[in-house]
Amino acid sequence: MVLYFSGTGNTEYIARLIAEGLGDECIDLFDRIRTNDKSSLYSEKTYVICAPIYVCEMPLFLMKYLKSIIFNGNNKVYFIFTSGGYCGSAKVQAKLFSLKKNLRFLGCSEFVMPRNYVANNRYAMDDEEVIYSKISKANKKINPVVEAIKNERKLKSRHVWLFETLIIAPFAPIWTKYKLIAKDFYSTEECVGCGICEKVCPLNNIEVISKKPEWGESCTHCMACISKCPKKAIEYGNLTQGKMRYLLKDYVKIKK
Repeated sequence: MVLYFSGTGNTEYIARLIAEGLGDECIDLFDRIRTNDKSSLYSEKTYVICAPIYVCEMPLFLMKYLKSIIFNGNNKVYFIFTSGGYCGSAKVQAKLFSLKKNLRFLGCSEFVMPRNYVANNRYAMDDEEVIYSKISKANKKINPVVEAIKNERKLKSRHVWLFETLIIAPFAPIWTKYKLIAKDFYSTEECVGCGICEKVCPLNNIEVISKKPEWGESCTHCMACISKCPKKAIEYGNLTQGKMRYLLKDYVKIKK
């Protein structure tokens, strides 16, 4: 069973390719997270959890949700990360999660995907050449990962140094709480009140009132609302003005 959460399509793309290669079911956790569905899961095949990397770890809201679920059936698990180039201490995070859930951790693999985080000035968005190059390299990596999972071989990944974990573990929750906030999101006059932003928020943090979106206090900066707005009518302070929005589907079709 392949499980995933995806904001702008990167993780969904990798998850579905892996599921297709394995001949296994692929479950989008979006609705379960949004409705707080904590019903148990059952899989005869090995679990494969696919997650994006936020603040050098798997998203805290996603880990909180996964910890609330009972995993029945097969007791083995792989983790697949999609990142902009650095997955931090996510491997340690995955190991600890597996231990607490009595799952046998069989390793993890990282796929470097196009950048989607437009709400910052530190890292520039990728241009088209880089986007297609990253997707191509990810495609070439799929088969070896699928074969390893099929044969229950341990996935190899880089060593996570202790100092990384000691820095990231306390830093990620603080940064998430105080920096990944919604107060700077706003809609421009181009907004038509379609409500797509409200529907794509995994944390139910957007409500369209009088045909205008309003953001609450829960946000994870998944970039779904700003990237999926058909009118490009959502901005984040002055950080996103004039910048491209990224969606995987604009560059390659996702097989359902």
